[in-house]
Amino acid sequence: MRWTNAHLYERILAKDASFDGRVLTGVLTTGIYCLPSCPARKPLMENVRFFPDEAAAQASGLRPCKRCRPDAFYRGDDADLARLEAAMAQAIARPAAFPEVEALAEAAAVRVTKLKDLFRDHAHQQPAAFLQRVRIQAACDRLAAGQGDLAELAAAAGYESASGFHEAFRRQTGLSPGAYRSMLTTDTFTLPLPEGLRVVDVLAFHGRDGLSLSERVEGTTLRKAFLRGEQASVLSMTFGKQALAISLAGASGGAAMAQAHAAALRLLGWHGDPAAFEQAHPDLARGREGLRVLLTLDPFEALVWAILGQQVNLTFAYALRRDLIRLAGVPAPGGLIAHPDAGRIAALDVPALRSLRFSLRKAEYLLEAAREVASGRLKLEGLVSATGACRRLLALRGCGPWTAQYVLMRGLGFRDGVPVGDAGLTLALQRWFKLETRPDGPETLRLMAPFAPHRSLATFHLWASLKGLPA
Repeated sequence: MRWTNAHLYERILAKDASFDGRVLTGVLTTGIYCLPSCPARKPLMENVRFFPDEAAAQASGLRPCKRCRPDAFYRGDDADLARLEAAMAQAIARPAAFPEVEALAEAAAVRVTKLKDLFRDHAHQQPAAFLQRVRIQAACDRLAAGQGDLAELAAAAGYESASGFHEAFRRQTGLSPGAYRSMLTTDTFTLPLPEGLRVVDVLAFHGRDGLSLSERVEGTTLRKAFLRGEQASVLSMTFGKQALAISLAGASGGAAMAQAHAAALRLLGWHGDPAAFEQAHPDLARGREGLRVLLTLDPFEALVWAILGQQVNLTFAYALRRDLIRLAGVPAPGGLIAHPDAGRIAALDVPALRSLRFSLRKAEYLLEAAREVASGRLKLEGLVSATGACRRLLALRGCGPWTAQYVLMRGLGFRDGVPVGDAGLTLALQRWFKLETRPDGPETLRLMAPFAPHRSLATFHLWASLKGLPA
């Protein structure tokens, strides 16, 4: 091995996944061997030996760790992840069958403690939070489908108590079940502002490209164009002191309003309550309390932006995005243009994109990603674990760790992402930790490790510490 033991020990302390497959950690006191990224408590240096492969570790009498499963990694599979994702899919399909975390643990064939570890490591949340979200989403879907009996909805979502259902529904959606049902029959509704929301920052972030064709900020109003099927619509969000007035122009009907409501929550970062992070890391959050990771309108928009932003400055990336929207987007009310969906981008060709100043590689990467999504081979909305999502994204040609992590953070809402290699993040880390040079990839992971499981929000704070706007 070409690394010193001291360096390798630093990598396992940092849980550096980039060393998985390069070296194995043998723990002499427990008789096991682990991947460098193993989330278990780290052994003392004097109890560690390093091995180049499984054969060498096993020849020393060690067995594979049951937590990080190096044997499964070297086989190219991950039984724990597969069981976790299968159990999550079952809960999404039949939420009433999973009223408690214990039912989810049974479906995953693990104990509750193990289930919580798997959720933290792979899904960046706790299983109870996941179950609440899928149960309330099921209730929203039933309301949008015209199934309006609230008592039946509560039971179908797995709630025994009507009051518990109402409280959970309001926490997840900002509305009572009755108000949500009424919203589906109108083109306007009101949401309370999340406590401590930094409205000025929200407007500045979504309006950071002053020439944008698909979104526009005027005073305290954000207008965002989006597609519903073939029709372009505009979501208008006007911020008051305590509430947000929302209206939809273009598409109409319950399904359109449900989509508008979901879009508003994403643009607000509704489900990214920063309280736990701010309590754990008050120094980094100081002066920016209330900052949230704001999501794109849908995951595909985040993937497009990440590809466009690769290895170019923000000004040029904004220009590429505007040109793409002008070429393939759909005109919406009020002069905006809706961001093109995967099918519309997939229908383009390399010469069309090259004419917009796309590099050959960037054009090819964008078209391949769009075709994977348009064909259904890559179902962005169905990626339930961060680990699984990252693997699927990395399988795309031209999608490296930075692109994948950016989509995890801003497109899919996972809370513990680290966009390794991001120039702004490395500069912010250099300044925050008073380093002589910018950190490389492994050092970035080591420095970000203490912010887990909130590294996505930590990234936003570090970006904001540069006195600019996150990408």
